[in-house]
Amino acid sequence: MSGTVNGGHGGAHDPFEEGGTSLLRQPKAVWATAGASVVAFMGIGLVDPILPSIARGLHATNSQVSLLFTSYFLITAVAMLVTGFVSSRIGGRKTLLAGLALVVVFAALSGMSGSVGELVGFRAGWGLGNALFVSTALAVIVGAAAGGSSAAILLYESALGLGMACGPLLGAVLGDLKWRYPFFGTAVLMAVGFLAITVFLKEQPRPAAKTSLLAPVKALGHGGLAATATAAFFYNYAFFTVLAFTPFVLNMSPYASGGVFFAWGVLLAVFSVIVAPRLQHRFGSLQVLCASLLLLAADLVVLGYGDHTTAVVCTVLAGAFIGLNNTVFTELALGVSDAPRPVASAGYNFVRWFAAAAAPFLAPKIEEWTDIHLPFVVAAVAAVLGAGIVAVRRRALTIRAEEQAPRHATEDGVTAFAR
Repeated sequence: MSGTVNGGHGGAHDPFEEGGTSLLRQPKAVWATAGASVVAFMGIGLVDPILPSIARGLHATNSQVSLLFTSYFLITAVAMLVTGFVSSRIGGRKTLLAGLALVVVFAALSGMSGSVGELVGFRAGWGLGNALFVSTALAVIVGAAAGGSSAAILLYESALGLGMACGPLLGAVLGDLKWRYPFFGTAVLMAVGFLAITVFLKEQPRPAAKTSLLAPVKALGHGGLAATATAAFFYNYAFFTVLAFTPFVLNMSPYASGGVFFAWGVLLAVFSVIVAPRLQHRFGSLQVLCASLLLLAADLVVLGYGDHTTAVVCTVLAGAFIGLNNTVFTELALGVSDAPRPVASAGYNFVRWFAAAAAPFLAPKIEEWTDIHLPFVVAAVAAVLGAGIVAVRRRALTIRAEEQAPRHATEDGVTAFAR
């Protein structure tokens, strides 16, 4: 990890100084995969600024439109059990291309939807394709990159942050013309990525051992990994309340909403890639995680009860806490058990993505049953529960992590998707 788990001292860690190798000097295969990764992560937040427009265009309620996230992440959660099984049998290149092909098809179909039910179903197929792609992309980049795995991981994380930031912006620009256009735009970009990988990426070596479908579930039998996944489940509920429910609360034009979530994504990227390693090195991972979860909870309460300007500021600020949490959680997921990294992270993601599916559905329902404030209170309570689990299970999360040699969070593709 970037620092010790209990605490760390010494000079600030600079994540951009990785062996003196420039990140820009990479083979075409790496750039092709990284470019497609940017678009893949753009697809997560793409619909954020156009959720109200979709609701109006398809005569749907807020809770119905929020199912676009629920179907996407529900399939993603289940796909965590499948991606390792598939890639260990057909290889990384074919898995990437299969994922990209599914995204192209289902993104285009999403743009042609005639009802919210159709759109929700097509987003589910999109989620499967995205899971296959992003769970394999980092491993492919590491295998093909110049400058070692650290440079490759940093490049991938940069692609992730850029995608999360630019997704809402693309959704706003195209969605301001018509809500269907962002889906068609994504299909075109992913088709370009498909062609680039076909041309520039050679087949990668297959793993020596094939991964079984149940291996990630069995890995959750380890207490430390189970605690990490459970804490991340509650954290993810808070995370995706911000991502999927806040656009309805802000009720802004696609451009304005896209700008807010672009700023949110920039903070997420900066705090995940640059700030988190420095704080971990200085204070320790668990201290940073608990503090960040509690600050996120406070931010959500203020967001829920503040005026419109306060809600905008708190939405953007949430990106900083989410970036910190993403980094530390993914590192813990790899450090607390002796399961192979892809298997451990697949089990971890299998649990946590169910919360990403639940929050977009439950938050609007809670608003319908009560008022607009309570969904954020529930999300804040979830973040506090996550911090409580980390604090109570501190010893289980610390001992195993300290036995591991320091290593960066995302050294396998499945874990990278958790970011």
